Amino acid sequence: MRASRLRTLVIGVVCVLAGTTTLADRLPPSSTHVVDYTITTSLDAVARTLKGQQRLTWRNPSADAVGDLWFHLYLNAFKHSRSTFFKESGGQLRGDYMPEDGWGWIDITSMTTADGIDLTRAIAFVSPDDGNADDQTVVRVPLPAPVAPGGEITLDVTFEAKLPRVFARTGYSNDFYLVAQWFPKLGVYEPAGMRGRETGGWNCHQFHANTEFYADYGRFDVTFSVPSSFVVGATGERVGETKNADGTTTYRYVQADVHDFVWTADPNYVVREATFSATGDVSMQEYADVARLLDRPVDEVMLSDVAIRVLVQPRHVAQAQRYVDAAKLAIKWFGLWYGRYPYKTLTVVDPAPGAGGAGGMEYPTFITGGTSVVSNRWPLDRLRLLEEVTVHEFGHQFWYGLVGNNEFEEAWLDEGFNSYSTGKVMDLGYGEGRSAVDVFGFRLGALATARLSNGPTMTFERVRQPAWTFATGSYGFYAYQKPQLLLATLERYLGAETMARVMRTYHERWRFRHPNTDDFYAVAEEVSGQDLSWYFDQVVEATDVLDYSVSSVTSARVKTRRGFTEREGQRSLVKEVEARRLDGDEGQYETVVMIKRLGGVVMPVQIALKFAGREVERQTWDGRDRYKRITVTRPERLEWAAVDPDHALVLDVNWTNNSRRVLPDRRAAFKWSARWTFLVQQLVAFVGF
Repeated sequence: MRASRLRTLVIGVVCVLAGTTTLADRLPPSSTHVVDYTITTSLDAVARTLKGQQRLTWRNPSADAVGDLWFHLYLNAFKHSRSTFFKESGGQLRGDYMPEDGWGWIDITSMTTADGIDLTRAIAFVSPDDGNADDQTVVRVPLPAPVAPGGEITLDVTFEAKLPRVFARTGYSNDFYLVAQWFPKLGVYEPAGMRGRETGGWNCHQFHANTEFYADYGRFDVTFSVPSSFVVGATGERVGETKNADGTTTYRYVQADVHDFVWTADPNYVVREATFSATGDVSMQEYADVARLLDRPVDEVMLSDVAIRVLVQPRHVAQAQRYVDAAKLAIKWFGLWYGRYPYKTLTVVDPAPGAGGAGGMEYPTFITGGTSVVSNRWPLDRLRLLEEVTVHEFGHQFWYGLVGNNEFEEAWLDEGFNSYSTGKVMDLGYGEGRSAVDVFGFRLGALATARLSNGPTMTFERVRQPAWTFATGSYGFYAYQKPQLLLATLERYLGAETMARVMRTYHERWRFRHPNTDDFYAVAEEVSGQDLSWYFDQVVEATDVLDYSVSSVTSARVKTRRGFTEREGQRSLVKEVEARRLDGDEGQYETVVMIKRLGGVVMPVQIALKFAGREVERQTWDGRDRYKRITVTRPERLEWAAVDPDHALVLDVNWTNNSRRVLPDRRAAFKWSARWTFLVQQLVAFVGF
């Protein structure tokens, strides 16, 4: 061990022993509290309703005098079939449909200022995105006097809500409750200059089919009462629990530096608790390696302990440890790469049967997963959907939670960054090339899974556009898979070290803040020291695809003169073999390789040529022209040619055209035939045919 490495490890040990919460680094210690909520509510488990009171304080972050407040009323998306959400979604999400008896709503019953001025009658529904007069998911409230720059206002609000039957992110199913987007929530007032705004104004979009949420940071102090038979979980730390004479229990949870609050209740939950240990679950060697990768002192990459609480359904108890292990994996690597998870708790929820629409969701310190009974046993336990969902939803603690981008308008900064990060974590934890599926000899990794959605026809949309403007069915690819692929391609272009530093710097700079796409571009160019506009303009701001191919290869003996020839004043008829000997061309091969750019996206690309008996030879092509012809004459015959032989351009829509052999290779066909034969045999044996 080198002395410098030993010194680094010793420093790390000292930091851990000193306590990670006091370490100095570039991560901001807390958010600016723009809005604080104190909420009290109770659940009527028979009527499926909530009654609540909230006191909120909003602090004007701008230099503007702000004369109104805008609120989200998300539950009204489920009020009737004419809401914008229903019109866009057709009343379904991820294949789950709204049942006829499952409608929900939210009403503000009163709103007053702290000094008693009644604002209730001034509340008006607005539809800033589509003008749908039937949509009631956003309200505007004119104020009796503007809030001065840097000033604040406190309101007292009472509200009632009917929870929908869960099919899209929130609601109930039998005795299971996921209470999400359940209270009147302020939009974001964006000052001039923030996220490219020319003038200050409210950003408060309607609830759309594809989008999720955008809000300001603050402190939540929430008290809720439920029947005492229910097991509960919520955002933040539980600081109070009181048994009531009416058979209910009142819980109080508090969390600062978050922009949302969610809670759940179900009498059937089985609780499993664990602790992520900053010293036990991460080795000092891993700390040192990441510090070197990021060019940070070891103390800047140290993590903190996290209390993990898994609320699992009785039928899925056998998979509880899988939830714990996946959560620990995510806390570890997201924290090492991007900055420690700053909260003390993480709650992982396993939705009840029939509540699949509540699965795969993210809220501050709180995520929902999803699994099934059949995944308890081999071989389906090797389909790592449970792990992938858990890692992905935890990843949203960073991309949406801590870096608070606006998913309504730029979903790729949330879902795409998180998909890219999730894939890297899954590959580290479960093996590159088999992190998604590893069963019966069939393996599939994170990038291969993302590439399944890509293709030459995916030219409809831009990655950067408001989420509700995507054509039906295309949002997932442009928000999740294409960004994952374009970031992975960028990583291979810049190098793993530079890309890691880009991502770390971006997260550090924008933790507890609201960036846009241009802010990421600026960080990427600053850290890499390169102008990357040529890349982002093509793959984020435009619609074309990346596709390089080897369109043809030939390698044949050189054709020499035949017929009459003159030598030393004599004309004679010679045969080809004699001409080869006379011209010195005997044994020479003329090789012609044609490389084509089929897509509109231009990237520098490697070309590999393999000649018989020789090592692989490489050259770099700038990729700008529509084709490149390579012609060489040499004694060796070409065996094969490939463009992008290392598959660095994972955004390429078609890898099957990236290489060609001069002669067919029967071994490759045999290899795949054998693998699929084995797979079919195992499937037949499994089902008992």
